[in-house]
Amino acid sequence: MLEIDNLHAFYGKSHILHGVAFKVAAGEIVALLGRNGSGRSTTAKAIMGLVDTEGSIVWKGQRITGRKPFEVAHLGIGYVPESRDIFPKLTVQQNLLLGQKGGQKNSRWGFDDMYSMFPRLKEREHTEAGVLSGGEQQMLTLCRTLMGDPDLIIIDEPTEGLAPKIVEQVAAFLQALKARGISVLLIEQKLTIALQISDRALVMGHGSIVFDDTPAALQENRYIRREWLEV
Repeated sequence: MLEIDNLHAFYGKSHILHGVAFKVAAGEIVALLGRNGSGRSTTAKAIMGLVDTEGSIVWKGQRITGRKPFEVAHLGIGYVPESRDIFPKLTVQQNLLLGQKGGQKNSRWGFDDMYSMFPRLKEREHTEAGVLSGGEQQMLTLCRTLMGDPDLIIIDEPTEGLAPKIVEQVAAFLQALKARGISVLLIEQKLTIALQISDRALVMGHGSIVFDDTPAALQENRYIRREWLEV
C-alpha cells in the first residue's frame, strides 16, 4: 500500500533522512521506533509533503513524492502530529466536523463511532476544545483525523504524557482501526504498547532504518535495543 525507497529529507541544508526504505501493507500496524532525533517525525512529515525530499514515496501504486500536504491527505493518508493541533475555540463536535472531507460519502466512520470509542468526547461534545485535558485533546485529534476516512493513518507519539488508562484507550483505538482494515504507521517511544499491538517493528538511527522485523524478533535482539533504543 505504502512503499518508501531511498528517501532523503532536508531542513534547509540539514540532511536528516538518509535512504530510508520500508513498506506498510493494507491493514498492518507498523511501529516506527527510535530515540529522539533519529528521524522518525521527519519521516512522517516527508510522507505528508511537509519537508523537502528526494527519493520515492509510492501510495497505492501512485508516486506522491513532492505532493502538497492537502493532496496527500485527499489521497487517503491521515496524519496525527505530536503537537495535536486542535482548534481551541471550536467545540469537540465542530472539530470532528472539520475532519470530514468535502463531498465525502459512505464514510466508514461517523460521530457515533467516535463517541463509542471515546465516551469522554461525547460528554464534552459541546465544550470548546481548548479547555480539554491533554488526554481528551489527543482523543479528539485521533478522531478528527479518522473522520476523514483515511486508509492509512500516521500517528506521531500518541501516548506522550498520557495517563496509563488513556494509553490503554489509545491502544484499543489503534486495534479498532486494524479491525476495519486501516493501516497505521505508529511513531512511538513506549516499547511496551508498540510491541503489543504492532505487526512489524522498524527502528531508526541517524536517519536510516537499522531494523525491520517482527516485534518478537526485536524483543530478542538485545544489540538493537541497547544500541538504538535504550537511553
